[in-house]
Amino acid sequence: MKKILFTTAKDHCLIKGVGLGTILGWIWPSKSLGKYLKSGSFLSFCGALPKCTEEMKQLKTKHPFPPAEDSSEQTSSQLDLATMVKKILSSQSLLLTTHKQCDGDGLGAQLALYHALKKMGKEVRVLCVDAVPKKYQFLQPEKHLETFEGPHRSIQPTDLALIFDTNDQRLVEPLFSQLLKTCKEVLFIDHHPLLNLGPLPTVNSWIDTSAASTGEMAFKIIKALNVELDRDIAEALYTSIAFDTQLFRFVKNSATSHLICAELMPHVHEPEEIHRHLFATHSIEKVAFLAKVLGDIEYHGEGRIAVLKLQAQDLLDHGMDMDDSRDIIDMIMNIQSLEGAALFREDNPDKYKLSLRSKGQLEVLAVAEAFGGGGHRFAAGAPMKGPYSELKTQVVDQLLKQLKSLPLDSTHANDTAKNGKK
Repeated sequence: MKKILFTTAKDHCLIKGVGLGTILGWIWPSKSLGKYLKSGSFLSFCGALPKCTEEMKQLKTKHPFPPAEDSSEQTSSQLDLATMVKKILSSQSLLLTTHKQCDGDGLGAQLALYHALKKMGKEVRVLCVDAVPKKYQFLQPEKHLETFEGPHRSIQPTDLALIFDTNDQRLVEPLFSQLLKTCKEVLFIDHHPLLNLGPLPTVNSWIDTSAASTGEMAFKIIKALNVELDRDIAEALYTSIAFDTQLFRFVKNSATSHLICAELMPHVHEPEEIHRHLFATHSIEKVAFLAKVLGDIEYHGEGRIAVLKLQAQDLLDHGMDMDDSRDIIDMIMNIQSLEGAALFREDNPDKYKLSLRSKGQLEVLAVAEAFGGGGHRFAAGAPMKGPYSELKTQVVDQLLKQLKSLPLDSTHANDTAKNGKK
């Protein structure tokens, strides 16, 4: 008997814990499909067909998202969403923020909720830890937010503080300590895994690792608050989702990101312009800098691990932000032979920001956590202190240990970068 997976993109609702956007059936070749659909085997799988169809019609508008693969995880996520919405509704004053050196996901998510809460008449402010990278000026952050490390109003007693796109309080310091003093409750809204070796998020935080971006979570909150979408909300959400999924390349095997953006589209003025702001930011100075540093890449593990060191001052001297280092490591990951890469950005003498990337087999989160960092399984980072040569050796050794468990692809073995250092 041949096993076939049938899916339907049109109907993506929950039926008895099973998505009828993803109908799983053990069926014979397609010629027997009609006969099988009428059989007891299929009916026993999803219940009596007429009742199932009617239930699908009733639930279609109630569940606009496909379920997580793990139904228990989905149920937990829904409960966390309900708790979060209740907290927001019961709060009159709110403060929104995200991690240091904010990116499109955290920035877009917090700005979207900011605009939604303003429409509800809430007293809300956005306070980032540090400056917003220049590439996000199209969102007009200067009109809507302040920076804790720059001129800002003092933090007044606040009902609720929400922190987006991280569950690690260390990435929000020194602002986090101030929030604990002035806010009645501080909660995280995040899609990163909980740390094994770091601090846990505050009680009642909403952590949903099935979400491909924090923007997805912010969208669900806004919908649950019954706030109508408008251009400001939609473009902030679209920025969040497009950035963190890298234009839908990394969607965690779910249609959720696409479905949300389909609903946002009528309110997004020029999505192509958002794409350009996020991903087409190479200035002449930036290209000159890339030409300078890419020749310094070191390769390890038969060309499957790449390592590069950057000086933060070099970035600034070429008119770039710290945020531009993300673009550089993502560019490195386009090398065919690579399984993973490590980028060391020296912000001060012997003080580094380590960024780790993987193509999906090499798990870099454990490596980052070993050095006091965190992130996703295949994209993570950590702060590091010490002589570069020692830090590099430690990180490379950890990555090579992970690499040993992976099969050596013959095509990769023949594709070592000849111009790099061994």
